[in-house]
Amino acid sequence: MVSAPAPPHGRDGAEFASARRRRNHATERLADGRDFAPTYRTIPTMQVLILGATGGTGRELVKQALGHGHSVRVMARNPDRVKAVHPRLEVVKGDIADVSALTAAAKGQEAVLSALGVNERKPNTILSDGARNLLTAMKRQKVKRLIWISSLGVGDSRGQLGPMYNWVLLPTLLKEIFADKERAEEAIRESGVEWTIVRPGTLGNKLLTGTYRVGADAATRRWFPRVGRADVADFMLDALEHGRHLRESPAICY
Repeated sequence: MVSAPAPPHGRDGAEFASARRRRNHATERLADGRDFAPTYRTIPTMQVLILGATGGTGRELVKQALGHGHSVRVMARNPDRVKAVHPRLEVVKGDIADVSALTAAAKGQEAVLSALGVNERKPNTILSDGARNLLTAMKRQKVKRLIWISSLGVGDSRGQLGPMYNWVLLPTLLKEIFADKERAEEAIRESGVEWTIVRPGTLGNKLLTGTYRVGADAATRRWFPRVGRADVADFMLDALEHGRHLRESPAICY
């Protein structure tokens, strides 16, 4: 068995990653015949809770996590929207506003992967309150690892999303959404869990490439930093499986 090589780095210091290091010829299939992401196993499998699984990135997380051999529990407000069917997939009903539901969902899990997103443009604390509820649930169930999707442009990455966002969208349509992302990040950073906050550029539906830039300066000198949801999911699983980026907030883009 060959160990995965350390990811190379670009000349400007941004880390590059490749999903190809984990692939093999084994493929599992969803109930509708679509393939799970094949993987070359070099690490133990885990019990993981995925939140936000009905969105684009969340669906990729479920598919790839199952393809990596993990046992996946999904908590969703509407379980019928979770279309994947697999013997290692459990779907439970719950809302991030409900600490009891989160506590029950977190029981027996080794890590939580969150692809939660809120599109409410009025002032709100839906996401940050959900983050605090999740942290409470994790503490109750002694779950230590959390990988949370935020966004490029939040916190110390402010100004890196490109001119359209910096000058038009963030001051207007996305102002309250990003303000609550910031509050959620703050709650996570102040917690005692082993967190990684992932800050992707503008998300798209590009197929998994396995090649992307990661790090605090990943979006440097990029006017329109973008990344595919499949590659964000790949990076999150790599961070989980290899213990990378603990208590860091890396950006990810092409």
